[in-house]
Amino acid sequence: MRHHALPPIAGREAELLALVRSPGPVALPRTNLKLEAIRSGFACALHMHQPTIPAGANGDLISHLQWMLEHPGEGDNHNAEPFARCYRRMAELIPRLIAEGCNPRIMLDYSGNLLWGIEQMGRADILEALRFLATDPTMQPHVEWLGTFWSHAVAPSTPIPDLKLQIQAWQHHVAALFGTGALQRVKGFSLPEMALPNHPDTLFALVQALLECGYRWLLVQEHSVENLDGSALSPEQTVIPNRLVARSSSGEEVAITALIKTQGSDTKLVGQMQPFHQALDLERVVLGGIAIPPLVAQIADGENGGVMMNEFPPAFLQAHQRIAAAGQATVAMNGTEYLELLEAAGVEPAAFPSIQAVRQHRLWQQVGNAPTPEAVEAAIAALQASDPGLSMAGASWTDDRSWVEGYAEVLEPMGQLSARFHQVFDPLVAGDAAVTRTPRYQEALLHVLLLETSCFRYWGQGVWTDHAREIHRRGLAVIG
Repeated sequence: MRHHALPPIAGREAELLALVRSPGPVALPRTNLKLEAIRSGFACALHMHQPTIPAGANGDLISHLQWMLEHPGEGDNHNAEPFARCYRRMAELIPRLIAEGCNPRIMLDYSGNLLWGIEQMGRADILEALRFLATDPTMQPHVEWLGTFWSHAVAPSTPIPDLKLQIQAWQHHVAALFGTGALQRVKGFSLPEMALPNHPDTLFALVQALLECGYRWLLVQEHSVENLDGSALSPEQTVIPNRLVARSSSGEEVAITALIKTQGSDTKLVGQMQPFHQALDLERVVLGGIAIPPLVAQIADGENGGVMMNEFPPAFLQAHQRIAAAGQATVAMNGTEYLELLEAAGVEPAAFPSIQAVRQHRLWQQVGNAPTPEAVEAAIAALQASDPGLSMAGASWTDDRSWVEGYAEVLEPMGQLSARFHQVFDPLVAGDAAVTRTPRYQEALLHVLLLETSCFRYWGQGVWTDHAREIHRRGLAVIG
C-alpha cells in the first residue's frame, strides 16, 4: 500500500485526548432554544456507512461505494449515486429550512470507512457538504456530529484493547478532515449496529474508553438495557436521560449518560418522522424535582432503502415546517443540546434512573456480592447451562441476528490479528509514543480496524468472508 494513501487514524493521541477532555458546554453557547418554552422534543440521527474492501485495481483497498459505481449492473449497485446524494443532502435541507424561518435539528453519524472512501474517490461535492455541516458557524446550532467506531465494529465481539483504538481512530480522522474545533464539539456516541455489550468486562472497557476519550453520552437501544432489578424500562423512562452503569468482573464501576432509542429498527421510524409525531402527544415530566420536556430519540440508516432515499426528505421538511407554522411547543433538539439545557436548568445526572446492559441482573444475582473474573465466568457458564439461549454477546438493533454464532472464520482471524498487533506494538508505543506516527504502525492498525467491520459478518458467507481473509493476510504481513 502507498503510505500516503493511509487514512489519518493515529499519531496525535496526546494532543487530541487533551482537546476532547476539555470541560464546559459545547452546545449551550449556540442554542436558540429556551427549555422553559418547550413541552416535548424529538431527536433524529442519521447513520451513514460503507465498508472498505480489497476489491480495487490490483486489490487496492477501496470503498464499497466505489465498487458499486464501478459495477453498476450487479445487485442494487444502481443505488450508488442515490446513496452519494444522501451523504451530502443535509447540507441542502438544513439551510433551506433555516431560510424558511424553521429551526431544524439533525444528528449525523458517519463511519471512518465512509469518510475515507469519499476522500479516496475524490468526491469533493460530498466532502465539501460535510465540511460545511461540521464547521460552518450557521450550522452549529442545528447539526450535531456523533462519534462512532472508525470501521463500524460490533462492540460486544471486538477485542477489548481495540475499543479505544476504534474510538480514537475516528477522532483522528474527523480532526484531520474538519479541524479540532469540530472534533471538540462531538460529545455523543453512536454504536455501530446499536450493539451494546453485556459482558461486564467488555461493557466496562467500552464505557471507560468513551469517558477517557471525552464522550459524555451514548445512544442505546431500548431492549439492549434493563433496570438494575432486571425489569424493562418503562415507557416514561425511554424519553428521559438514563445513567448506564457498567460494572467490571472485579467490581469496579463507571457510568455514562444514555439517551434511549425506542424499540424498532425500521427506517420508517425516522423516514416518516415518527419521533416528531410521538413527541406531539407527550407532556413535561418531573426529573430531580424539575419539570423537563421528554425527548424521543431515533436513529436510522441515512441512505439505505426506499423510505430513507425518497420519503425522508419531504417528511423531514414537513415536520419542521409544521412546527414553525404552529409555533409549537414540540421542537427538534439534538442530544448534547438537550442534556446541556437540562444541566443549566439544575437537573443533575444523579437524578437520572440507573440502568445496565440487558441480562446483567441475572448474572449479578448468580455471582453474588463478591465479584471476581473467575466468579463471573463461572456464573455465565452456569446460566448458559440452564438456559442455552442466554447470550452474553450483547444486544443490537436486531434480535434475530447473532454477530458471533457461525462466524468463527472471521472472528478467529480477527482475534489473532488483534493479539499479534498488540504483542508487537504495545511495548514499542509504551517506550516511545511517536511510534503511532510511523507508516508501519498506521498500516497495521488500519488492517486491525478494517477486519473488525461488521459487514464481513452481516452479509454472510462467500465474497465477504473472502474479503475478511485477505485483510487478515495483509495485516499479518504488515505486522510481521
